[in-house]
Amino acid sequence: MPAKMRLTRHGKKGSPFYHIVVADGRAPRDGKFIEKIGTYNPIANPAEINLDVEKALRWLQNGAQPTDTVRSLLSYTGVLYKNHLAKGVTKGALTEAQAELKFEAWKKEKDAKRVAKIAAIGDETRAERKARLEAEAKVNEARSAEIAKQKAAEIEAQVKAARAAKGEVEEAVAEEAAEETNEETTPVEE
Repeated sequence: MPAKMRLTRHGKKGSPFYHIVVADGRAPRDGKFIEKIGTYNPIANPAEINLDVEKALRWLQNGAQPTDTVRSLLSYTGVLYKNHLAKGVTKGALTEAQAELKFEAWKKEKDAKRVAKIAAIGDETRAERKARLEAEAKVNEARSAEIAKQKAAEIEAQVKAARAAKGEVEEAVAEEAAEETNEETTPVEE
């Protein structure tokens, strides 16, 4: 059975983290392996792929068969392209220097795309955060305006109650004064 390049799962439930390994094709997924050649974290955005390109290229040239997922990771990191260029060099279609120039140009383009994606994600998250803060500020303004209205109504009710109490006191004083004047003016019968 040929060697296979595959992923072994690590990480807790719901947040996977993978090691990229070369293992015997008969070995279980998370079982015994020959060599670890990298890691893959699909949770990060963009996904983090740390791969030893030279080891992966050597294993490919020695006949290791990658699984579909590992093949896509190898393609993304440029290992398959480098293998393709190496085959062209061995056949005489390219020189080593031409192959390196082509690979470096491809790598620069790929890195530019990755940096642009990271920047776009950063701009997007900044815009989302700004919109969220503006919406929160509007909600807070509405709440403070409502609270101010309630407090104004409470103060107005207290003022009215105080005026009413003052008015009652004045009426009571006026009534007492009127009663006193009535008592003084009424002749006492003896």
